[in-house]
Amino acid sequence: MVKTNAMRLLDADKIKYRSETYEYDENDLSGVTVAAKLNMPPEQLFKTLVTKGDKTGYMVFCIPVAEELDLKKAAVCSKNKKIEMLHVKDLLPVTGYIRGGCSPIGMKKKFPTFIDETAQLFDEIGVSAGVRGCQIIISPDDLVKYTDAVLKDLVVD
Repeated sequence: MVKTNAMRLLDADKIKYRSETYEYDENDLSGVTVAAKLNMPPEQLFKTLVTKGDKTGYMVFCIPVAEELDLKKAAVCSKNKKIEMLHVKDLLPVTGYIRGGCSPIGMKKKFPTFIDETAQLFDEIGVSAGVRGCQIIISPDDLVKYTDAVLKDLVVD
């Protein structure tokens, strides 16, 4: 597997991680499918969602793949009145990543990042390596530190 930009950034900062590759299907990019292919519980694999707030602009949220982002909780913790999901067509120009390969590491700009607090329950979690078919497995503490993320309750109850 070729090193992704996200991996190169972690290497440059000497942050420990490992990568896992899997075969992906263009018609099923769901995180639950990825978790099954990697033999990981869906609670331990996190998807990266990009939103736009009415006050703060673009933000990144990482939540377990089987969960749904609670937009109200996300707005409150990011100090916005309301936020909306970024349209898929805007994902590449804003982040440099495509749907199914969006990593919280190495976006075009550094955006405020929030990670669901359940990440702390695990020694390691998975996030996209920045391409479809590859995940970075990393300590949640290292991910929080590297992305300057805030841990919050972000999912629909």
